[in-house]
Amino acid sequence: MARSSTRPTSRDVARAAGVSQAAVSLVLGDKWRGRVSETTAERVREAARELGYRPNLAARNLRLGRTRTVLLVVPALTTEFFAGVYTGAARVAAEHGFGVVLYPSPEGVGPARDPFASAQAALDGVIASSMAADALTAIRGDQLPLVMLDSDPEGSLGAATVNLDIADGVRQVAAHLLALGHRRVLHLAADVPSWTFEVRARELAARLAAVPGTEVRTARAPISIEGALAATEAALTAPGPRPTAVVCDDDKLAAGAYKALRRLGLRVPDDMSVTGLDDLALATALDPELTTVRLDAELFGERGMRALLAVLEGREPDGGDIPVELVVRGSTAPPRPPA
Repeated sequence: MARSSTRPTSRDVARAAGVSQAAVSLVLGDKWRGRVSETTAERVREAARELGYRPNLAARNLRLGRTRTVLLVVPALTTEFFAGVYTGAARVAAEHGFGVVLYPSPEGVGPARDPFASAQAALDGVIASSMAADALTAIRGDQLPLVMLDSDPEGSLGAATVNLDIADGVRQVAAHLLALGHRRVLHLAADVPSWTFEVRARELAARLAAVPGTEVRTARAPISIEGALAATEAALTAPGPRPTAVVCDDDKLAAGAYKALRRLGLRVPDDMSVTGLDDLALATALDPELTTVRLDAELFGERGMRALLAVLEGREPDGGDIPVELVVRGSTAPPRPPA
């Protein structure tokens, strides 16, 4: 039978599936659990697919008083990590009839202009990185249902927090370097006032302090290759015993450290081991390829969106940090024996 040229309605779906229009609304609104059977729900979805039915979201939104729009507030998109977060969030949002508006803070971190005349009227909720907390305040996003990413669960502005297990990632880095024999470490720390970077510094210091004879020196740098180059060069030319490994808060910082080491005539990993954190595409573009901690950005975005949906529906979001994984490549090796 040829499909009608007129737009199919929920009545058409109900007739094709042999159910009521109310049942169609429950299934396509994802509110069917406990009210219709799994078999019936699948029959409705199949009928909707066959007919090419799409709910009239504009009419539904008027009834609900909701825009089905979520704002994702992130630092400036200087790496692909936050693009991955957006991809994951948008995929889950689309499954539930929501759209995601990406709002990068223009300065990366710090205050930002409100992109809406009234965020509360234009949005149903906000997912925000703790690195863009000032931008969040500027757009009054903290007055909406809010999920915070990479944020202290004890002091979060949000109704829920979603975190990667960054502390475990740093533990894996520390264990790897200690097992290789490193005892003098330079921590190239991101000069960004954010909980996630505080966790990195605290965990690294604690892990190394637990082993006698270790020493950690800290150099701070903005998250840029140029900033990392300058900070690493200054730290490694300072008086005192030279570190044998550089632990970087971010892969981009590691790239800057590579440049500084080359400028100082030091080879990676023969003279200096280097680690990163993120596992960006940059990590395998470096030579030698970078030992780093892989963070699943898309899963991070997915979990953030699912947590916001739970908040909007009055449910408790899933708990537990997202696991991370150390990826050992060519930038780490045992330290060179003293001459």
